Amino acid sequence: MFFDRKDLSNAQLLQLHRSLLYPRLIEEKMLILLRQGKISKWFSGIGQEAIAVGATMAMQQDEWIMPLHRNLGVFTTRQMPLRKLFKQWQGEQDGYSKGRERSFHFGSSDHYICGMISHLGPQLAVADGVALAYQLAEQNKAVLAFTGEGGTSEGDFHEALNIAAVWDLPVIFLVENNGYALSTPTNEQYRCVHLVDKAKGYGMEGVRIDGNNILAVYDTIKGVREYCITYQKPYLVECVTFRMRGHEEASGTHYVPSSLFELWQQKDPVNNFEQYLQEQEIITQEGLQAVRDEIKTQIEEELAAAEKEKSYFVIDTKLELDEVYYPHQQSEELLNVDENDASEKRFIDAIKEGLIQSMKEHEKLIIMGQDIAEYGGAFKVTEGLVNIFGKKRIRNTPICESGVVGAALGLALEGYKSVVEMQFADFVTMAFNQIVNNLAKIHYRWGQPADVVVRMPTGGGMGAGPFHSQSNEAWFAHVPGLKIVYPASPRDAKGLLIAAINDPNPVLFFEHKALYRSLTERVPNAFYEVEIGKARLVQSGEDVSIITYGMGVIWAQQYAEAHPEVDVEILDLRSLLPLDYDAIRNTTARTGRVLILHEDTLTGGIGAEIAAWIGEHCFNMLDAPVMRCASLDTPVPFNKALEKNFMAVARLEKCMDELLAY
Repeated sequence: MFFDRKDLSNAQLLQLHRSLLYPRLIEEKMLILLRQGKISKWFSGIGQEAIAVGATMAMQQDEWIMPLHRNLGVFTTRQMPLRKLFKQWQGEQDGYSKGRERSFHFGSSDHYICGMISHLGPQLAVADGVALAYQLAEQNKAVLAFTGEGGTSEGDFHEALNIAAVWDLPVIFLVENNGYALSTPTNEQYRCVHLVDKAKGYGMEGVRIDGNNILAVYDTIKGVREYCITYQKPYLVECVTFRMRGHEEASGTHYVPSSLFELWQQKDPVNNFEQYLQEQEIITQEGLQAVRDEIKTQIEEELAAAEKEKSYFVIDTKLELDEVYYPHQQSEELLNVDENDASEKRFIDAIKEGLIQSMKEHEKLIIMGQDIAEYGGAFKVTEGLVNIFGKKRIRNTPICESGVVGAALGLALEGYKSVVEMQFADFVTMAFNQIVNNLAKIHYRWGQPADVVVRMPTGGGMGAGPFHSQSNEAWFAHVPGLKIVYPASPRDAKGLLIAAINDPNPVLFFEHKALYRSLTERVPNAFYEVEIGKARLVQSGEDVSIITYGMGVIWAQQYAEAHPEVDVEILDLRSLLPLDYDAIRNTTARTGRVLILHEDTLTGGIGAEIAAWIGEHCFNMLDAPVMRCASLDTPVPFNKALEKNFMAVARLEKCMDELLAY
């Protein structure tokens, strides 16, 4: 192995050695503790330390890194105390994730490390968002994102590299090619000769290096970082290495030919670098042993301190629930708006005004989506905004929903807000993982807010067929950490959108497409909020309650107008997560008869949850069983007559008759 020190001093070489040796000795100790049952799981990076250490040392301390579970060297090089890391690995309450995350699935904003999720690829797009934030703030910084050769097979890899290339972002994509994705060898993962060859397809530069050579890694990443910053371009680095242990200790290595271990043992990054240091007379064998002994002593002292500080794990259910969301209190000033200063606005105009006023209020707010700039979006909600705020803040995106939502999370790491427009709510399936596993869980996992709003044009009634008409809000209502709002009036649309943008938590904002140009009402001109989690009593009644939201509110009002003989109370939920249980209880108590109406299909819809809650908490208030009126349990059909039959409103009369007759 050839080491080129270039202009590195002896002191710098010795620092590289110490940084390289430290995670190796920690791992050797952890493997002993694993066998003793003192930690539960370990993903070993033995044999790959040069990549994590060299790359991290080449970055600035305040530049974000997105590591994986074999990158202990990232955490140690960023000077994270071993005693606290050890508490993390033991699942202790005073670890980095309060016992809520596994060994390396956590982050620390103080150390500019973004916690991974087990799906491997999504953190690459998060790096895009961080790089975009650097670019917008005109900071001379780059971001480093790790993945493995297996991760390059994921769609997230393609989306992240494509966005970085199209937007000219200073991202270093580092692939640790250790030959196996768990047990699957590279010849079953891809057919290109080298992974770095993929760089050309994205219009970016790339390089393939020896990942076991600490100097090669350090020098390459240092140079690539300078390139990314100077030219504002991404770069792909393939580091060739080998995993000397199993994917995790329990999985073993029986699927790897023994000859490979013999070959790669000769390429051990620690042994070879120590041999080089001795050959160059930078340190003696005795000196190496002294460093090793010193680090071992340090490790034992840190572990002893962690053990001494160990405290009884206190289960606090309220705290667990409270920390699902980043703390946020809506402003009383914004909730109390002057209703006299108002003008007639359509539903679509109210949303657009909410976006414009929010963009003016928040200089670090970015809007992203397909065709949203010059074209104005599929429904023209953002038409003209690019002329006001420019293309840096009103950003057309490639067709890669997962990558864009991931980038929105990356922007949040650097204190930016973002609104992502799904062209149709149906297309959100492509970003499902980013929303339910990254955005929703990140605050609970390691305290990082995800300041992202996803706008979701939703609903049917326009003959658009099964992929442009779905009501999919119930998919997300089961996910702790998300907030879901679904306005049914122009006034609520504007106020809830502003509230969603002001909220530092991830909010899914559903907009029924059929309401865009069909509803008009007086909407306050001011910058105001509507309270998230607070239902709206549309009209009072004594005979029956219709609990609904979105288009269901319009259907309920139409029914009430057509049946003046029935005293109907209509409750517009407005927020589906959190639900306003007080309002649900109150309307149930007033009428004793409840119909839950929604456009979504029946099975597993929001109505099922509300009906169950009423049955559990309000049973003694009921004069009849809670009924649900929903759309058919079929995909949304294209033919207008079939779609009309599909819709919940087709069964509203029958459901109400049955409920009133009970």
